[in-house]
Amino acid sequence: MEKVITEPLFSNNIVVLGILAMALAAIFYTSGLKSWKKFYAIFPALLLCYMVPAVLNTANIISSDTPEYEELYYVATRYLLPSSLLLLCLGIDLKGLLNLGWKPLAMFFTGTLGVIVGGPVALLIFSQIHPDTVSGVGNQEAWRGLSTIAGSWIGGGANQTAMLEIFAFDKRLYGGMILVDIVVANIWMAVLLFLINKNEKINRWLKADNSSIENLITRVENYSLSVQKQPNLQDYMLMFGITFGGLAISFYLAELVAGTLSTISAFSDPTSFFNSFTSSFLWLILFATLIGVLASMTKLRRLEGSGASKIGSVFIYILVAVIGMRMDILQIFENPFLIILGLVWMFVHVIILFGVAKLIKAPFFFIAVGSKANIGGAASAPVVAGAFNPSLAPVGALLAILGYIVGTVGALISALMMEWITINFIL
Repeated sequence: MEKVITEPLFSNNIVVLGILAMALAAIFYTSGLKSWKKFYAIFPALLLCYMVPAVLNTANIISSDTPEYEELYYVATRYLLPSSLLLLCLGIDLKGLLNLGWKPLAMFFTGTLGVIVGGPVALLIFSQIHPDTVSGVGNQEAWRGLSTIAGSWIGGGANQTAMLEIFAFDKRLYGGMILVDIVVANIWMAVLLFLINKNEKINRWLKADNSSIENLITRVENYSLSVQKQPNLQDYMLMFGITFGGLAISFYLAELVAGTLSTISAFSDPTSFFNSFTSSFLWLILFATLIGVLASMTKLRRLEGSGASKIGSVFIYILVAVIGMRMDILQIFENPFLIILGLVWMFVHVIILFGVAKLIKAPFFFIAVGSKANIGGAASAPVVAGAFNPSLAPVGALLAILGYIVGTVGALISALMMEWITINFIL
């Protein structure tokens, strides 16, 4: 049944942004009040920054089903996200970042493995308990559509499109798979934002060595205190110039590199492993992060004392609210069995992540960022990393870039496993 889209109460981007800004202001103001302490102990402020826009979207007060929203989402992800990464990288301690060791990479690839294996496991389970869900989607095998979810959850939009082209899934039925992708990924995002508030308890259960993360945070905070000053107009104008000048350079280089690569047949073919490299968004995040890291090696790093990371955090929270608008809570009930299949898939991903983390004693931060670097990519991994501490946002950005690179290969492996299960257990 096709969803009936009704006009939201407010669709103008200026009005919507104003509503989001007021909601964020209210959340942060009340979170500092003693009378709200018990409430925020149950519902963390960051979770509300995500869920309040979701509720407003569900109630159709504001909506993500409008062309105007796509413009707002573009500004948030293409302007505010790279700008925030640049500002957050200004105060980063590169040595401390390198001292995080091999565990972030281990948990990232564990997350990738969880997505690769989770799809086939969920498909196999549903072939036994509810075969109608997976015996066909329209006139096509379900595994072809599920392969597009695997592409999205490991790499992103480019990898998702690659799976759509490789396995020739009916584009008229593609919307159902996008629905599963968005709804399940957003539910997991909400769960992660809630669990971040339980970070210390989870780390104790994992018996995790959190020292490298705490050391990085301490080093950054100590440096920030050592250069702290009352910011003046000159400081703000300097940050303004560096941020948007760096953004301009990142945009120019990203378009140049992506455009050049797209003229090469090995990269332009949607079914090619190298197709992800034609994504200008990938290069935009990479160059913005790189410029921020390079700037942190100069005297510009002292701008951290004038509040560079705080301004970067403001951009991140606006992005959280804009992403939150993508969640329509009622969509969970539109195709419940397919959504449940997606939730089982995600559950397998999470179980594998926690199992490996327990084995190698990796802290919850690596679980959360390793997962979102796969599921959500560059748009949400820095958000989750920054939720632990703003100085950790670059870790999420760098791992998300890796997701683009391995996305197509990982999704192909998952799809071929799902095809085998379909042939042997469903058809």
